[in-house]
Amino acid sequence: MAISTLTKAEDRAAVEHTARITNVSKSFAGPAGTQLVLDDITLDVAPGEFVTLLGASGCGKSTLLNLVAGLDRPSAGSIETPGGRPALMFQEHALFPWLTAGKNIELALRLRGVPKADRRPEAERLLELVRLAGAYGKRVHELSGGMRQRVALARALAQDSRLLLMDEPFAALDAITRDVLHDELTRIWRETNASVLFVTHNVREAVRLAQRVVLLSSRPGRIAHEWTVDIEQPRRIEDTAVAELSVEITEQLRGEIRRHGQH
Repeated sequence: MAISTLTKAEDRAAVEHTARITNVSKSFAGPAGTQLVLDDITLDVAPGEFVTLLGASGCGKSTLLNLVAGLDRPSAGSIETPGGRPALMFQEHALFPWLTAGKNIELALRLRGVPKADRRPEAERLLELVRLAGAYGKRVHELSGGMRQRVALARALAQDSRLLLMDEPFAALDAITRDVLHDELTRIWRETNASVLFVTHNVREAVRLAQRVVLLSSRPGRIAHEWTVDIEQPRRIEDTAVAELSVEITEQLRGEIRRHGQH
């Protein structure tokens, strides 16, 4: 059984939304003066919803994810995460190489306050969830790139958050491994009923995974368009419906890039 630290009050609060981003803007000071990176972003993520954030490089996708994660504060607006602190999974696995796969997960459990006696069974359960049963004692250097990302996902799930933030976690993987992990992530999302906010610049990846795709304009990042993805899961990246919607979104993305290039 999964170990949960959510209170009943938090559970009720999470019914309406697991993230609420309201009129959020973010500016950074630089040599050329203050630069507006995000401008008036308003976005809700519902319980159990899978949302992808899509946009050209530099549009502020990762900045927005960091704000939701609490790693930085918005210059204006507000962000609420009623289900507790979100879990964050990076593009790089960020595993500690001196720890085994299981111990990397146990570290997250320890920081969450899980009693020592319960940590190994829970770490093994999470490894089994990501299809790495038996990998508890393996060192990071013994794992393939895809396996490392599975451990990183298990470590994120160990935080027992209602909201999982993923910042291009499969971008560095080869196409076949990425395809397999798309399937695995879809399965885990459906089994855990977590909400996912997933950053990518890959249009087909966005369509394959999400219930809703949100396109950010080029800097400053604003919500330019949203699509509800009404395609039955599981999906394949080569499915006709996925390809057709990807073409439509790609045209919108190209338009945003062209508009940005004109300024």
